[in-house]
Amino acid sequence: MSDNTPSSTSSQSSNEEKIDTQEGKKGKSLLRNLPLIAIVLVALVGAFTLRDTLSFDTLRDNREALLAFRDQNYIGLVVVFMAIYIIMVAFSLPGAAVASVTGGFLFGLFGGTIFNVMSATIGATAIFLAARWGLGATLAAKLDSGGGRIEGLRKALRENEIEVLMLLRLVPAVPFFVANLLPALVGVKLTRFVWTTALGIIPGAIVFTWIGVGLGAVFDQGGTPDLSILWHPNVIGPILGLCALAALPIVIKTIRGRSEG
Repeated sequence: MSDNTPSSTSSQSSNEEKIDTQEGKKGKSLLRNLPLIAIVLVALVGAFTLRDTLSFDTLRDNREALLAFRDQNYIGLVVVFMAIYIIMVAFSLPGAAVASVTGGFLFGLFGGTIFNVMSATIGATAIFLAARWGLGATLAAKLDSGGGRIEGLRKALRENEIEVLMLLRLVPAVPFFVANLLPALVGVKLTRFVWTTALGIIPGAIVFTWIGVGLGAVFDQGGTPDLSILWHPNVIGPILGLCALAALPIVIKTIRGRSEG
């Protein structure tokens, strides 16, 4: 006797639709995560293949050619420099510190700082968008639907979002890639991410660019730039002061909340 009754046929069709829906969701999920997967893969490959390529030795060896090209085609060099810097940041390739110092070496303190900040911000935004489009969308939805402690954490983050974003940029111990990724995973708005990134990286950008301004003299003496100066009290002190200033509103809100509770 055949089992092709209307009810069994309907049940079979329903199961097939569910399977198709699940496969469709998996396909879309994979597609949405492709940009972030590509970034991670390129970052891993770059960490091993470009470690010794983007260095101060490379800059020293090509110093005269770069300066000659700058004098002949300033705009062209700016475009090339920013494109390389953006790619380095977007794919978390090694050598970002060298690139920042190079900006000061080629374009001076003012121009170098502007080009460094613009490039780093664009590259950071690329990581942010890649993460938010994939993992970020899923995690943000789960946080929105979660309750209890998750909801409390979400609320606390929303109330102090700007302060937290600024701290991520100012605290030297926070890796740049992490500061780009975390905001995307918790649903930070794009516009808020962009302006806090651009503003928050300015102090560090000025320091790196300033080192680059004096790079020519260092090369003339046969030396190598000493980035340990970044941890000198005269340099790290003001940056830590800015960190404390950014954290102050969070502390005040926490104290007020406890006193009112």
